[in-house]
Amino acid sequence: MRLKTKQPKKQRKRLFNLPLHLRWRLLSAPLSKELRKDLGLKRLYVRKGDIVKIVRGDWRGHEGKVMDVDLKKGRIFVEGVTIKKADGTDVFYPVHPSKVVIVKLGEVDDVRRKIIERRQKAREELVKFEKAKPLNEEQTRLMKAK
Repeated sequence: MRLKTKQPKKQRKRLFNLPLHLRWRLLSAPLSKELRKDLGLKRLYVRKGDIVKIVRGDWRGHEGKVMDVDLKKGRIFVEGVTIKKADGTDVFYPVHPSKVVIVKLGEVDDVRRKIIERRQKAREELVKFEKAKPLNEEQTRLMKAK
């Protein structure tokens, strides 16, 4: 989702009018250090059933299962993160996915397995390319200065 404009008005318009198949990109969250080491990835899309830990905001430190994902608003609902309405009923408090860390993946079906494998392969190729790429003059000068 690359934007060619700097105008906030147009950026918001583009965000609000995103088609559903591209909205998943807004729902990516970082992985915990253990998962990052196991999978070799930094981020994944949050899904219903994942266990997440909230790292920012009033609910910082709370860990729970993702109960629902709202694609339209780009928010997730975590088990135990509720507020009371005026009539006394509890409702889930919407949390932005960038404010959580995925601690444990939920059910890994074929679709998610393919996503993980595809991204692992791309990351390995990128690392291989970076190691093979020769340094230019400025980079070698900086390396010698250190």
